[in-house]
Amino acid sequence: MSNLDETRGGYGIRTPGSLLRRRLGHHWKEQWSIIRTAADWTVLLYILIPGGLLGGRFYYGFWNEPLPAWVTMLPYAVLPALLAFLMQGGMLLLLHEGDLLFLRQRKKWIGTVMLGGILYSLLVTALKITAGFLLLLPFLVRGYGLSGTDAGALLFLSLCCGTCVKLLTHNVRVQKQGWRRWLWMLLAAWLPSGLYIRAAVAWSAHPALLLLAAAVYAAVAAAGLRTRLALRGTFLGDVREDFKQRMKIAGLLLRGVIDKPRPTRHKPWIFRKSRPLLRSNSPENRLAGASIKAFIRNSGHLKLYLQFSGVGAVAVLMVPGMLKWAVCIVLVFLMASWLVSYWKIFAGEEFIALLPFSKGRKADAGSLAVPILLLPFSILCAAVVSVPLYGWWGLAVFLPAGAVIGIMAARVFTALRLAR
Repeated sequence: MSNLDETRGGYGIRTPGSLLRRRLGHHWKEQWSIIRTAADWTVLLYILIPGGLLGGRFYYGFWNEPLPAWVTMLPYAVLPALLAFLMQGGMLLLLHEGDLLFLRQRKKWIGTVMLGGILYSLLVTALKITAGFLLLLPFLVRGYGLSGTDAGALLFLSLCCGTCVKLLTHNVRVQKQGWRRWLWMLLAAWLPSGLYIRAAVAWSAHPALLLLAAAVYAAVAAAGLRTRLALRGTFLGDVREDFKQRMKIAGLLLRGVIDKPRPTRHKPWIFRKSRPLLRSNSPENRLAGASIKAFIRNSGHLKLYLQFSGVGAVAVLMVPGMLKWAVCIVLVFLMASWLVSYWKIFAGEEFIALLPFSKGRKADAGSLAVPILLLPFSILCAAVVSVPLYGWWGLAVFLPAGAVIGIMAARVFTALRLAR
């Protein structure tokens, strides 16, 4: 759409600089229009202004009143780690899909727009790091005794490291895909950030060493910028990453409203071969095996299962004494109820209705599938109960105890909720 607007503008865009200014203006208008869909002046009046006044009061107190007790309990490394978190993120190049057609023969124009987008992104990152540093400054000065020179050197190191991380990670994103991208990201993002935290902690009272480390990061950043401007054949990757950055605010606003589209898989990541999961080849066993495969292959169901397992294990650990068994049984029954609900949805699918299964056979298949899906959770809960209570004897108790609780819960719910 932006390229279309620029084309309709006739000869209004005569220089690369004017194109860059137009792209920046369009980007700001686009982001502001996205924000206005979720916030208006009432939000600014009733939330942001009181929140800003309250935050200002707290900030004044951090400088002029005794610091909270929890400040002294935090290790110093936490503060540089927070600044390192602000260094992460993508980069905006202000490129659009239509540039491959409209600006293909004008490399100087694309270079100007790209350089302007890089400098704009680095400026935004520098402002974020500076704002975060100013918020942490009272804790650095009053809580950890940094002088003005030490704090200034740390800020300069943070800005140089942020520039370096931003450029290196962007170069990886536009060139690498799949597992290679994540491997290179460890070198491009986590390694410089980890070394930054290490240097900030070890040389907090040595500003000269901090400035020397900043010079090293600045040299690497300059090399990264030179490499970025010399890259060729990455236009599609540039546009893809650019679109992600432009839609980042929209993605945050729509999170939880629209489901994230799942990537299309030509082969499932588990159970790649269509072999029967259960030994018997009876129709009930085949249907039960298909339901188990469908459950595990569904990332939403599997994620919810694992999340409930983690929360359930923590809940059992927090309960004292023999109450652990009561909480364990309640959680297993809740999981059994959810798995039976999943089975009923699976058995009601259109492709299942095409198969010649009676209600009785579907119930028998559900009675096989639900205990199998429930057993890992029930055994985990039993282990979390048995080991803290009985020590080494718990290792011999949790398997049979978890199996008994899981099978009983599965039988109760399948008998009550599955029609035969």
